[in-house]
Amino acid sequence: MTDNDMCSGATNVGRIRENNQDQFLVAQLRKSMLVGSSSLPINDSRSFLGNSEGQLMVVADGMGGHAAGEKASSMAIQFLTDQLLNRVRWFFTLNEFAEDEFVESLKSMLRETHDRIQEEGRRTASMAGMGTTLTMAYLVWPKLYVLHAGDSRCYLIRNQVVQRLTTDHTLARRMIESGGMKAEDEARSRWSNVLWNVLGGRSEADLVAEVRSATLQEGDEILLCSDGLHRHIDDKKIIEVLRDSATTSIACEAFIKIANDAGGDDNVTVIVARPEPLAGLASTWTSDDDVQIDNVMNYETYNPHDTLPAED
Repeated sequence: MTDNDMCSGATNVGRIRENNQDQFLVAQLRKSMLVGSSSLPINDSRSFLGNSEGQLMVVADGMGGHAAGEKASSMAIQFLTDQLLNRVRWFFTLNEFAEDEFVESLKSMLRETHDRIQEEGRRTASMAGMGTTLTMAYLVWPKLYVLHAGDSRCYLIRNQVVQRLTTDHTLARRMIESGGMKAEDEARSRWSNVLWNVLGGRSEADLVAEVRSATLQEGDEILLCSDGLHRHIDDKKIIEVLRDSATTSIACEAFIKIANDAGGDDNVTVIVARPEPLAGLASTWTSDDDVQIDNVMNYETYNPHDTLPAED
């Protein structure tokens, strides 16, 4: 488990499976300077860290067998964060003109991560077909960006109302959207565990990189989780747990207990955040727009004959 005053994360193998294929990351983003040499009276190779400028939260749920699923989820987080740190200019001072560029960068990074996992699967026989979901939340107050593929979820909780910021990329959800299934039948459907959009896997179709943004307000809470939790919880219970949890780490423990009390048939991973404007997560973003939840998703038409769905 990781923990600080603003954000915590935890993962648990559950009660049925022998190993944990979920991975998570909670990280504070800071501007830094590494001094190589100087005439000043400071030690060479000394690092200077600025105040916290942003928050990064990632959940990945691997699939494809014991070692393969764990490898896929680990690769996804490591490769994606490496790109963020080394290849893309951090948008600590976001503005409306930079947002489009930033969103396109996120989509590109997710697709490259997908290609890297598929390449590893083709190169190593024991890893063939491995895949993973990935849901990443990047926060520079007051903007929240969510990058997503698969059926892990990100929720925004505001004023006792739960809003899901991600779409489940399952065949069951597609059937509901097309009118072929009732929403109340989704949880019991065999198609609710069949993913058509994951990082890696055996599909030759292009990855669909979903991005959504929100403008946060004081008092907002954020929940990221794998399907090991959200299959056993509803909005009412989410609000109840967050209301009764004094800290984010206590909330994570409570959510994991709910999943395990419901049978613990899957790995479960949870991240809970209570971002605060005074925590240093500030940007120069300004906007007169009254809309607080901004849909900037890139959602492409799905043809079931174009892909080989993955069983989660």
